[in-house]
Amino acid sequence: MSVKSFDPLAISDTPVSVTPLAIAHFRRQLQKDQSARAVRLSVKESGCTGFMYVIDLVPELNQNDLRQTLEDGVELLIDRGSLNVVNGTMIDMVTEGVNRQLRFLNPNAKDHCGCGESFSIN
Repeated sequence: MSVKSFDPLAISDTPVSVTPLAIAHFRRQLQKDQSARAVRLSVKESGCTGFMYVIDLVPELNQNDLRQTLEDGVELLIDRGSLNVVNGTMIDMVTEGVNRQLRFLNPNAKDHCGCGESFSIN
């Protein structure tokens, strides 16, 4: 794994884009969990390649979160410590056969593990 320089001032107001299908998925999940008020995106070191995405339903903003309001008032919180990895990512909800899953299209990801759980950046 290599070190990448990161300029936090280069982050736009909307560092992550979310498709309408993914927003609808997030809205449904938030409606199911009445204690949750927002969706938080972060990454953690994991897997054979380096990082994995973490999506949590959370009751409140963390001081380390960047808030992004999506359509229909859905709040996406992005962990500031993860911005250098997720900046420019598009989140989509895809259907393959009978399975539906979130897909992360990340321009920073350079390699993915065979099972699709983890990725690396350069």
